[in-house]
Formats: sequence, structure tokens, C-alpha cells
Amino acid sequence: MTTEEPWTVRRILDWTIGFLKERGSETPRLDAEVLLAHARKCKRIQLYTQFDQPLTDEQRTVMRELVKRRANAEPVAYLVGHREFFSLDFLVKPGVFIPRPDTEILVVAAIEILKDLPGADVLDLCSGSGCVPIAIAKNQLNAKVMTVELDPNVAAVTQANIDRHQLQDRVTLLQGDLFQPVPGGSQFDVITSNPPYVQQGEIAGLAADIRNHEPHLALDGGADGLDVIRRIVEQSPAKLKSGGWLMFELSPEQAPAALKLVQSQGFVETGVKNDLSGQARVIVGRKAK
Repeated sequence: MTTEEPWTVRRILDWTIGFLKERGSETPRLDAEVLLAHARKCKRIQLYTQFDQPLTDEQRTVMRELVKRRANAEPVAYLVGHREFFSLDFLVKPGVFIPRPDTEILVVAAIEILKDLPGADVLDLCSGSGCVPIAIAKNQLNAKVMTVELDPNVAAVTQANIDRHQLQDRVTLLQGDLFQPVPGGSQFDVITSNPPYVQQGEIAGLAADIRNHEPHLALDGGADGLDVIRRIVEQSPAKLKSGGWLMFELSPEQAPAALKLVQSQGFVETGVKNDLSGQARVIVGRKAK
């Protein structure tokens, strides 16, 4: 009589990787590891030291449901309730835009400026999970950050992440539309934003996990993707100190038009920061002194 081979960590991973690859996942190994770590309530790195351990029936049941939902294009971050960004962990849930590695370029650009500005004031627009303002505050201990989120349900998650990282004393959340809730007379050394910048006509062609699950409010940038960016660029000079910096994320093909827009508003020292694949990802410009 033969006994069935046990469902060990290794066997579950191998099976899940193949299954998710067939279902169109672009990162099947990463997806499988994150989901299994969540099901086993352990850190992902621990999977590598526990390859031969069998899963309990409860863990297998949880994993089976997670994999089924992932196969239907639900984002992994929503399934496990959090996402790593800039070596920090952020709570996310459906309705909250999921942090991306490309956005770390925006944080790096801000830190490069802020390291020479002790006691700087930063304004971040379109908070989402709060990953940008929180990463900046965590890495620039003298910076004070104000961040604005339009959607009140998303703002609740932003605040939860501020509390989670114990930054209530240095990161202030405002709820409203771009500059509207910012107190009159406030001026900042740096303004950052990861705004909606997907062209409206391209949303239908996005990957299913983005198109069907992530908030369109955080994606839709209008006909050319620059609707929100235009408002930010046009209104930023009044909110920047003399010599202050504006920086925002965008899609690589939008960089030439966005650079012209920034220059048309009188910004100097304008430039482009490339992402890890060498494509334009962040536009920077300085208010003339």
C-alpha cells in the first residue's frame, strides 16, 4: 500500500507556480511565495528553510482559496492586505492603489534634495496608501510632511499607515482635492506627487488585475493622461518656497510634454529621473529664486 506524497512547502510552491503561470501571472514565483507565507503566517524568507515541512489542513484550505482568487486576477497585495515599498510595509485593501517599485524613484529624488535641507517642509499630493510621504519621513528625520488624499475611504488607510509607522507627529493627512485643503499661506521646500496619469483610452487595455481591481480614480489622467499633472504644475508655484522643488511621477512617453509644461510655468533646473529599466519616470523642476 502506498501513501500519498505529503503537500510540503516545496510541493505546494512548485504546483502553485506552474498553475499561476498558466493563468497568466507575470510573477508566478513571487505570487506563490507571498501567498504561501501569508497562509502559513510566516515570513517569506522562512519558506526556504522549511521546504520539507508539510502544510496543515487549515493552511492548505487558506492557500487553495488564495490561489483561486489570484488565478482570477485579484492582486496579491489585496489578498494578503499589505505591500512592501522602500523596505517598509504598508497596509492596502481594495480601493487603495497598490505601491509600485517604480514610485521609489520619486522618493529617492525627494531624499536627494531634502538631505541638504534640515527641517524641510514637504507636501505630497495623491497619498494613496501613504507610501511616498511615509517613506520620505522615515528617511528624512527632520522633515515635516503634509499629504493630501481625495477619497475619504483611501484616506482612512493612509492614516492607518501613518499610525502604523508612528509618524503622527511629522506626517499630517488632509482629505480633499489636491491643494484645496492645504492651509492658505503654506509654502513648502518640496512638493511630490504620484498622480493619476493613465490615458483614459488605455485603461481598458491594462492588465486584468489593474483594470478590474485597482481604483480608476487613481489611474485615470484624462484623454492624454496629463489632466491632474497640469493642475499640479500650474498651482505648485504659489505653494513652493523660493528655490523649492516640484517632482512627480508619470508614464515615460509623457515626459517631453510634461517637461514643456513645467518649463512653461517658469520652473528651472528641470530634468528627468529614469526608473530601473532606464525609462523616464519622474519629472523635477525648481522654482526660480
